[in-house]
Amino acid sequence: MASPSQNKPSAGVMVLLHALLMVFSLSGITSKLAAQHPFLSWGFIFYYGLMVVILGVYAIGWQQVIKRMPLTTAYANRAVTVVWGIVWGALIFHEHISWQKVLGAAIVLVGVALYAIADHSAPEGTQEDPS
Repeated sequence: MASPSQNKPSAGVMVLLHALLMVFSLSGITSKLAAQHPFLSWGFIFYYGLMVVILGVYAIGWQQVIKRMPLTTAYANRAVTVVWGIVWGALIFHEHISWQKVLGAAIVLVGVALYAIADHSAPEGTQEDPS
């Protein structure tokens, strides 16, 4: 049975989750930067190693987050990494942001918000219970 603290994550846990998701999105950036270097060159090794470090930090933080909130809520919020991908692509790689990308990102954010609203408005005791 989920504890009451797992039914409604605190604002601090949500901030931690979204900070971790931003960090997680940086792993894609370092991966793309590594791909711009010849395989096993110093640039490739540096960026690939940085990606591994970022994923390690994310994994440790993720464990702390899912101890404090339902897994379904945490996974639903992972969709915001799409938005971070668009932001990083534009800022770092000067990729074009089309209206279709903006619309897609908005749909993702609306979906996450609707999930959060539905999750928080569910009557006590109706959360998923695996037992």
